[in-house]
This record gives sequence, structure tokens and C-alpha cells, in this order.
Amino acid sequence: MPEKKKPAKGGLPRAEIGVIGGSGIYRLDGLRARREVTVKTPFGAPSGAFTLGELDGTRVAFLPRHGQGHLLNPSELPQRANIWAFKALGVKTLLSVSAVGSLKEELAPGCFVFPDQLVDRTAGRPGTFFDRGVVAHVDFSRPFCDSLSDRLYSLAETLGIACRRGGTLVCMEGPAFSTKAESEFHRRMGYSLIGMTACPEAKLAREAGLCYAPISMVTDYDVWKENEQVTAGKVLEIMSRNSEQAGKLLARAIPEIAKTHTGCACRAALKGASPTDRKLIPAAAKKRLALFLGELQA
Repeated sequence: MPEKKKPAKGGLPRAEIGVIGGSGIYRLDGLRARREVTVKTPFGAPSGAFTLGELDGTRVAFLPRHGQGHLLNPSELPQRANIWAFKALGVKTLLSVSAVGSLKEELAPGCFVFPDQLVDRTAGRPGTFFDRGVVAHVDFSRPFCDSLSDRLYSLAETLGIACRRGGTLVCMEGPAFSTKAESEFHRRMGYSLIGMTACPEAKLAREAGLCYAPISMVTDYDVWKENEQVTAGKVLEIMSRNSEQAGKLLARAIPEIAKTHTGCACRAALKGASPTDRKLIPAAAKKRLALFLGELQA
């Protein structure tokens, strides 16, 4: 059992790899020397306390995206606080586990998908760290870290997990599931998956210079398929079945990625991204974005 959560003293502890657990994934098994840490951020409180520990010598930080007990709906997620906190903990690589609906017949419930594109259909969610006196425009043409996704897919195949590489994930606002018309529209657009949490999570991870890759676990066929109905109960039932597979993949991937994934262009996303005159940045913005300004000015 982890010790009682408490703010870290003498500075935050450090981790190299972060994991965000989605619906049905509220803990990361196998961590040694576990402790719970609360992180204060300029963007409010994260979804909850972080569990830090070691997995085969790799320092890991885990956060349940919706909070322990699943208290936060997708529109309520404090995604800026979550990503800021991961970066403050020293995380450079972030793995995101989430439940998604399938928009293609061949992506059956139980399949793990590692998409390569993203469409944002959310509304009103704060999608950047850079506002109120600082502007930054990062490259988001490839929204996920390709080398990281390739490695996760290869490891999933090795473990015998039903999986696919590639495809477009569309992120809807929620929390209600799709209408039939919306589901059919997304299929006509050629999208592969639909979820509610990848945006702005992926955008913020890119701004933070993190290598970010989603592990999208298919739980249903959305509502386009005849005689299929998506419910929260069914989603959690499939996620429960998949959680063991997800645990095996993470246990295998985390130490291997720590040894082999030394970074890529994701980590230099802020270089040259800001047109803002540095002399005119307000003091409040400098304080709020102190974690990023060194990379912004590089």
C-alpha cells in the first residue's frame, strides 16, 4: 500500500516516464517504493495525487485521469494542471491509456490501437499554456510521438495483444456518447476511433516538450453498428477485461522505453515557436510559465 499522500519536501521527486490511466485504469501495478505526491501548479489542482515508484529501475509517475473513484468527467479534466505537473516531476515520456469507441468494423472491442492522427471536436477546453502575455505556435502536424507509438505497437504484438497501428482518433466533447448521426458522420470522414480525452491533452504535452503516445483500448463500436449500444457499464466491463493486458504492456514497455527512447523532435517543440517580444512578457506570465521559458528562449 502506498504511504499517505503528502506534498514533497525539499522539491518534487523526479520521474522519467509518466502514465495517465483512463476509465477503468486507476492504478499501476508493479511499482516498488511507492509513494503518493500532491503537486501544486499555476493552473490549479491536477486530477489527484500522483503515485511515484520504480519499475525495473525506471522512475515512474502515474495519474488516474478522472481521479480516484472517477469523479471528473471529460469536460472537467484539469488537463493543463495534469501536464504541467508531469513536467514538473521531470517526466519526458508520457503514455496515455484510454477507452475509445471503434468507427471501423475491423477494430473490434478488445483491440489496442496506436493511432497516428487526431481531430479535435471539443469545445471550450483550455488548449494551451501560452496566453495572457505569451504566444507560442508549436508544430502539431504529427500529434503523437511516432517512434514511441511504433515501439508500443511492436511490444503489443510481441505480447500477443490484438492491436493495430495507425488511424485517426477524433476527440468529441462528451460526456454523452455520440448520436447515430454523429457516429455515421465520423465514419464517412474516414476516422478510426472516437474518444473524449485526447484533446487538449496531446496538444499540451507537445507544448511541454513531452514525447506523448496514446494506447487506445477499443471498448465498443460507438453507435453506428446495428444492434450495438454503447453504455458506461459496457465500456467499464471491456476495460476491466483489458486492464490485465494493459498492465502487461506497460510493465514490458516502461523499462524498455527508458533504455531505448532517448527523445526526438517532440522535446524541442518550443524552439522558435514564440513570436512574443521577450522584453514585453508580463511578470505574471514569466512566473506562470517559468517551467517552459528556458525551452521557449532556446
